[in-house]
Amino acid sequence: MTRLRLNGFAALLLVAVGVALVQGIPVATIPDVLSEGIGDQIGDTMLTIGLGAMVGRVMGDAGAAQRIAGKLLDAFGPRWVQVAMVVTSMLIGVTMFYEVAFVIIVPIAFTLVRVTGAKLLWVGLPMSIALSTMHSFLPPHPGPTAVAATFHASVGLTLFYGLFVAVPAGALIALTWPRLPFVARLTPAIPKGLVSEREFTDEEMPGLGWSLFVALFPVVLIVAAAVTDMAASGDSPFLHVVAFVGSAPIALLLTLCLAVWVFGPRIGRSLSDVGVSCGSAAQAMAMILLVIGAGGAFKNVLVEGGISDYIKEVTDGWSISPIVLAWLVAVILRIALGSATVAVVTASGVALPLLAGSGVHPEVMVLAVACGSIAFSHVNDPGFWLFKEYFNLSVIEAIKVRTSYTTVLAVLGLGGVLVVEWGLDVLSL
Repeated sequence: MTRLRLNGFAALLLVAVGVALVQGIPVATIPDVLSEGIGDQIGDTMLTIGLGAMVGRVMGDAGAAQRIAGKLLDAFGPRWVQVAMVVTSMLIGVTMFYEVAFVIIVPIAFTLVRVTGAKLLWVGLPMSIALSTMHSFLPPHPGPTAVAATFHASVGLTLFYGLFVAVPAGALIALTWPRLPFVARLTPAIPKGLVSEREFTDEEMPGLGWSLFVALFPVVLIVAAAVTDMAASGDSPFLHVVAFVGSAPIALLLTLCLAVWVFGPRIGRSLSDVGVSCGSAAQAMAMILLVIGAGGAFKNVLVEGGISDYIKEVTDGWSISPIVLAWLVAVILRIALGSATVAVVTASGVALPLLAGSGVHPEVMVLAVACGSIAFSHVNDPGFWLFKEYFNLSVIEAIKVRTSYTTVLAVLGLGGVLVVEWGLDVLSL
């Protein structure tokens, strides 16, 4: 991609085929392995990213994103726009997937860039870093929640302890990284088609109440489902309905319908005009989805080739702190497999035998594995491509910015986890 300027989708597929051949996967089954990987990845992300982009475009075309951005500026001032993005992203990202929260908040970031004249990464990078931290460190996100179940840890305590690690670490990196020279030199433009470029007058924009209501509607649905799932048990029809409505694709679909109903008259006089806005967003997302799918193919080739089993065998004889080992295994698997969720679940299987008799609190072990899973985001991570395309970066630029910040976050997270374990030991004396 960097030397031959090959399209990311084609490059990832070619590499996936090459790695499959080297790993000894039968030639006849390689197409099926690729298709399965693409299907799994696209199935997980297409509805979320596609619907989120449509919601963002409708809000942008109606002036709702500009209204929210303006109020954030009024509340924090242009000087503190990064703090505004960090606070907003952490509040929304504590329960929402990275991809879901990203596509909901990024139109506001784009609008703030246009209104303030600030650099795109100056505003957008704190948002992405805050969301990455919340998604990787804390339940009810899928990775930490799955590990909590494996370690029989309390989800509530894991979330409580994790906040003491995630909030300071995420805020520190979010406010530091845009100021680093190698980041500050980058001046990407807002990509075309993902947000309205029109400047609205105050009279043209919808009220703050409706704008916030639509923006927070999916957040409320998803949070309600997560809280209900943790607080209630049983098999009642009500719980099934809550889980259905609170799933990310359904919540965003309902939000899109709400946005069309609320903001449709401000975009045009007919539903066909609203359809143009949704269509523009879908076209802008097409290549992003293709590249994410190809990343899933690459990941599946690595999984089918047995790389996770190999890493388990290699680390079995290492005699180091169970917290550090759990973190390190998650880091290695993250580099190899790309998916933080796959890495964190596999690493928990390696670390589980270490927990018994170690005296380490199970919630701390969950956090150790979760922190390791954020490290070294690169080309086999779907979040890498979302970040790269929305912030209009080259592959090398995205590696410099995203791979570096995710790795430093993982290291800070490990330090925070060790401090939490020390603090718990002191309190129990």
